[in-house]
Amino acid sequence: EMEAKYTRKMQALRDEMDLRRKTEIHELEERKNTQISELMDNHEGAFGAIKNYYNDITAKNLTLISLLKEQVEDLKKKEAVLEKEKADVLLQNKQLTEPLQEARELVAELQKKLVHYYRDKEALTNSKAHLKITQKELKDLQWEHEVLEQRFSKVQAERDELYQKFTKAINEVQQKTGFKNLLLERKLKGFLSLLEQKEVELSEVITASNLDPSALSLVSHKLEDVLSSKNATIHDLQLQLARVCKAHNDMLQTFEAKLTAFGIPVDNLGFQPLSFPFPGQ
Repeated sequence: EMEAKYTRKMQALRDEMDLRRKTEIHELEERKNTQISELMDNHEGAFGAIKNYYNDITAKNLTLISLLKEQVEDLKKKEAVLEKEKADVLLQNKQLTEPLQEARELVAELQKKLVHYYRDKEALTNSKAHLKITQKELKDLQWEHEVLEQRFSKVQAERDELYQKFTKAINEVQQKTGFKNLLLERKLKGFLSLLEQKEVELSEVITASNLDPSALSLVSHKLEDVLSSKNATIHDLQLQLARVCKAHNDMLQTFEAKLTAFGIPVDNLGFQPLSFPFPGQ
């Protein structure tokens, strides 16, 4: 029963599939026939357009050929006329050969003169331009000369004023430095004289007192301390004197350098600046 059932189902399915296949084939044939019909219509339309296009071209070519034939006839007529005119022109050329040669020689000579004229004209233009440039440079130089003269007068006045200030300053510094050096030297000489006097007095006291060696040693140590203090004071005074001398000499060198920078000879001072030697020199 099951086999018979499924046999019936299989037969029914086969019938259904055959019917569907036939339907699809029929639809495909209809679509194919429709496309074939459309293609044929399109091809017939394109063929008609191409046919009309080439018919137009053929008609235009025939018209152009007839037109060209007419133009050829006209050109032949014009050629005959031009041949006649050519013969006349050749005859006229033969008659005008000699005047033409003379005219060419005249033109060559005029061209040479024209070349010289252009050359002279260009030289004149360059000379005028150079003259303008030279005049402008002259005006600029005159203006610069006036400016430089004014600057020179101003610098000269500043130089004279600076010269006077430096001269006054060097005199004041020289006086102060000389006075200070003199005081330091006198002070140093006073200390040396006092030291010598104290040493003599100490020697006399030691000789007159007949001290024992321990007391003499104590006095000697105190004396050495005093001498060390005095020597330190003398050394400080010598260093101060050396610093003052160096500052004075540096100031003189700076002053001479300024005079040289402003173009003032040192001999124009009217006196010889005093340069102090350092202690020990």
